[in-house]
Amino acid sequence: MASTLLPHARPKPHSIHEYAALTHPPHLSRLESSTHKPALVEPLSIDVDDPQGGFVPGFLHLPPDMLPAAGGEEPPLLPPHHHRTATILLSGAGGGVAGPSSIYLSLACKLATLGRGIPALRLDYRFPGASTAPCVRDARAAMTYLRDAYGLDRFVLVGWSFGSAVVLDAAAEDPKVVGCAVVAGQTAGCEGVAKLAPRPLLLLHGSADGTLAVGCSRRLEKMYKEGIGEDGGECKLHIFPEDGHTLEKNAEKAEEMLCEFIASCLLDGLGGRTRSLFVSDLKLISFLWGEDSWSDFVNNKVVEDEYQEDRRAVFAREGGA
Repeated sequence: MASTLLPHARPKPHSIHEYAALTHPPHLSRLESSTHKPALVEPLSIDVDDPQGGFVPGFLHLPPDMLPAAGGEEPPLLPPHHHRTATILLSGAGGGVAGPSSIYLSLACKLATLGRGIPALRLDYRFPGASTAPCVRDARAAMTYLRDAYGLDRFVLVGWSFGSAVVLDAAAEDPKVVGCAVVAGQTAGCEGVAKLAPRPLLLLHGSADGTLAVGCSRRLEKMYKEGIGEDGGECKLHIFPEDGHTLEKNAEKAEEMLCEFIASCLLDGLGGRTRSLFVSDLKLISFLWGEDSWSDFVNNKVVEDEYQEDRRAVFAREGGA
């Protein structure tokens, strides 16, 4: 039987302004001083052209060499020989832009400041807790926006919990998606995983997950392998012992694995000196924050649970569910 999360009452579409405290991670100054690059985070409200309408909010982390031209009237141009790849980070049934144990904030900043920076979009849903279909359309609208506005046409999708179904459905028959990563995934709505190969898949799960059992990721691994054809494919499943649904005990390691996986999905398109420089910069950023700093970050008051409570209060004031 497929495992899934029970849907919540559908809230009204919301505004990017509700996320004011979730723009940057703590310790950002340390990241900038180590890489000698400023961070640029652009708040977005992306129009979704479907019968339900509305805008999906998110934060786009852009590499420094993609800064807008003076006046900001024209979209940034890709640097010469850019890999044209971006990553989109999606959360669970409750939506949000921070991800499990809030790792999306730091992951997006690190990716954007690599030597060959990877734009990273932390994307919410218009209707958190709704069925998979409108959330998949949110992800597809985001890919269309990044293609039209920035010339990015290769994507690595990352989904946590319910977001696994969104990622794997969106990727199933879309060649623009070059790889997928799933954290604490479900099986319901994830039939698209069988169509993912030869594109790579990374699965991360805690053995003590009380929300979606680790057997869900084992099932996704099996479904992926059953879909492998002549062109091959690669699926890696990593299980964190005694960890839960948000991987709170292994958040730093999970972030590093996601960062390396996303980078590896575009390294195949790089060669020679460019590839070597990219790998060196990736190793540098992987060691920017020590254990103490990470503990401070995970325990920071700007975390997903408190954000969800604030958002529910906003919906109540606006007459939503």
